[in-house]
Amino acid sequence: MTPKKHILFIGLFVLSLMTFGQNSPKAKALLDDVYNKASSYDNIHIDFTYALENTEANIKQESSGNVTLSGDKYLLDYLGAQQLNDGKKVYTVVPENEEVTIEDISEDDNNITPSKMLTFYRTGHNYAWDILQNVGGRKIQYVKLTPIDSNTEIKTILLGVDTQTKHIYKLIQTGQNNTKTTITVNSFKTNQPLSSKLFTFDGKKYEDEGYYIIRN
Repeated sequence: MTPKKHILFIGLFVLSLMTFGQNSPKAKALLDDVYNKASSYDNIHIDFTYALENTEANIKQESSGNVTLSGDKYLLDYLGAQQLNDGKKVYTVVPENEEVTIEDISEDDNNITPSKMLTFYRTGHNYAWDILQNVGGRKIQYVKLTPIDSNTEIKTILLGVDTQTKHIYKLIQTGQNNTKTTITVNSFKTNQPLSSKLFTFDGKKYEDEGYYIIRN
């Protein structure tokens, strides 16, 4: 999986801070609480672990990353790559390729990214109340989401919510090819002091370093 595809999936995870479907009243009430809690913060910083597994294909990968969000802006660091949304454009920096891709933000773009976490939470899935787990003394309630679109590559998503904090603890996505992708939150920090330049892209820096700039 390329860094950009990985980034899109991390976007799905952050989106899932707010995502729910249209069936179980209990699931709706819980995820409404998640939505309201996350919406109350000025910013959110998440450190996470990402695991990809397909036993049939003998694939097992694990890595870590972090994302900081504030309103429509975000900064994502993962697999040595970085994606920045400054509210106007999205910049994807891949140092391994010495490449920067600059794209306009499009309301018609169907890609799920962190900046859309407040806009897609009411559509796209059917959901059901699932299992309750005890994880180190924390009660994690899972909600099972099934995409309404039968053509999607996603079979199911299990979303684990800490019932006390109302924060997302884990996302487990199973694909139609039985590939299981798991994101586990290692830390969830809110209202952190952020640099005024955190969401500012320094194009000159990358030009001076000889990066290839792709403008889409």
